[in-house]
Amino acid sequence: MSIPDEEVAQVRAATDVVALVAEHTALRQQGRRWVGLCPFHSEKTPSFSVNAQEGFYYCFGCQESGDAITFVRATEHLDFADTVRFLADRAGIVLHETQESTADRLRRSELFDAMAKAVAWYHERLLSAADAGRARDYLRSRGYDAAIVRKFRLGWAPDDWDAMTRALALRRQVAADSGLGFVNRAERVQDAFRARVLFPIFDPSGRAVAIGGRVLPVAGGGGDAGSAAQSDRPAEPKYKNSQETPIYSKRRTLYGLNWAKHDIVATGEVVVCEGYTDVIGCAAAGIERAVATCGTALGEDHFRLLRNFGRRIVLAYDADQAGQSAIARVYEWERRHDVDVRVAALPGGSDPADLARSDPDALRQAVGAAVPFLQFRVERVLTGSDLSTAEGRARAAEAALATISEHPDPLVRDQYLMRVSDATRLDPELLRAQVAAPRAAAAPAAHDRAGSAQRREVVPAANGQGRRRPVNRPGLEALRLAVHRPDLVVERLEDVLFVDDLQRRAFAALAAADSVRAAVDGADDEVAALLRRLCVEEPPEPDDPHVDPADPVVAQLAREAARRALAGRQAAARSGQADFPEVALETATVRHWIADLDDPAHSREAADRLVAWLTGALEGPERDGSRTRTTEPG
Repeated sequence: MSIPDEEVAQVRAATDVVALVAEHTALRQQGRRWVGLCPFHSEKTPSFSVNAQEGFYYCFGCQESGDAITFVRATEHLDFADTVRFLADRAGIVLHETQESTADRLRRSELFDAMAKAVAWYHERLLSAADAGRARDYLRSRGYDAAIVRKFRLGWAPDDWDAMTRALALRRQVAADSGLGFVNRAERVQDAFRARVLFPIFDPSGRAVAIGGRVLPVAGGGGDAGSAAQSDRPAEPKYKNSQETPIYSKRRTLYGLNWAKHDIVATGEVVVCEGYTDVIGCAAAGIERAVATCGTALGEDHFRLLRNFGRRIVLAYDADQAGQSAIARVYEWERRHDVDVRVAALPGGSDPADLARSDPDALRQAVGAAVPFLQFRVERVLTGSDLSTAEGRARAAEAALATISEHPDPLVRDQYLMRVSDATRLDPELLRAQVAAPRAAAAPAAHDRAGSAQRREVVPAANGQGRRRPVNRPGLEALRLAVHRPDLVVERLEDVLFVDDLQRRAFAALAAADSVRAAVDGADDEVAALLRRLCVEEPPEPDDPHVDPADPVVAQLAREAARRALAGRQAAARSGQADFPEVALETATVRHWIADLDDPAHSREAADRLVAWLTGALEGPERDGSRTRTTEPG
């Protein structure tokens, strides 16, 4: 990492996480924590908590958690290094980065600066230059008013060789590295875009990183004759996009995300279109959560980016394209990234841009009625088939089953199979056999790839999504005390007391660290998420102020752990792996201690004896009268 670890820690320590979060949502103090509405999902009842002392936040609604750095990354959509720099500037801390990383950062900064200046220059050219008249007429014909032009920073590249690079005095290396220009055969810097309406592309934080350009319609195609230079020039593609650069990666960039991100977070839904004009059309129709890929197919990196904003992904492509979009990978991405992919069935094969102009209500209705990806594909097969004859129904069933068999979930497959059965009037058992045959043939290869993954335990993801596991409440209370009141339990808790594996690992992380912060930093994602949650949960106040709040928690943990241990010892005795009389004596003594847990006068002593026995500190317990005597080992 280019920023030293100790300086990252210094930035964390210097950041007031409450003040940082309060810039995004109102917080009020409640005991030793701060609570408010979650800035990551829509809610009416506050479920978001902040621990100012430890510097962590946790939402009990969506399970988002982290510290100041993760909060800025989630809200400002910066990478780690830029986030640390952002917080360092805020705290007045000077970072000492390596010379190599500093040079790279300065280079990237120069490219960002050049792109920002170019976007502003092209935008002003569209608004005021005489040669942009045709471009303004074209945009008006598309229904774009001044507000849209200014919001999306649309621009005009004049039909000139180097008007922009000369106006901005761009160095040839900067022009080439940013994709704004290139060095021609005459060894002169030339503009990359000429005679095109420009659509600036921004990263999620709002920095211009690239440009997409569209040629104006030629004479007879909805526009005027154009310039002589245009008519003499060979036919060019309708759209031209910036090349990949150090600040721009097509597969990691989505057009419009910088404007759409707030509505996506508020609704939990993102609408994915094919082009820039589709995004603008959706926005004009009131769908502010639309984005578009930048000249490339929707892919893995796009899903990884989108899942940070919303879990419901609606494909708003034309019908043919939606049905063919990354078919084989969508189901995999749904599972891997915990998203729900749906398709908006746009009427008449239209695209969002056209529909936004002709019938915005229909566009809104199509997005609102989006159906799951597999349902869209199956319905497309059935509605496009001749179901009036036996042969037509058989062909439709065969095509629909081929589509259904691609889905990995047998329960989902079977529900759509029943839909096909109803539509084609074929026996569902016959259809099930048809689906099972090709999957059975593929099973050996799939088994080899999966290995032991099928037996892997499913646990919640670090962000709280996924299957919920049963929670051991005494263990959770013990960890909460270990976080907030370690003085009460530091000498009394041991890892053998924790039944739940996650809780045991969390305790081990706390026991091995000098602070909660160090425990979180050194833990895996699952343990770190649990510890951050515990940081914003205060342990309940005891009903009796004279009672140590740790006593009932340790007693309950000791009771459960001792019973489990006894069951194991008794099983060993029955199988001949342990001496039966010895286990019988041990069982009687331990049961006596367990009974003492219910006696307020002896509960603490009994709990501590049970913990010592469980950890092997006490061996061969013997009864001595009404109370207990133990023989120390050795």
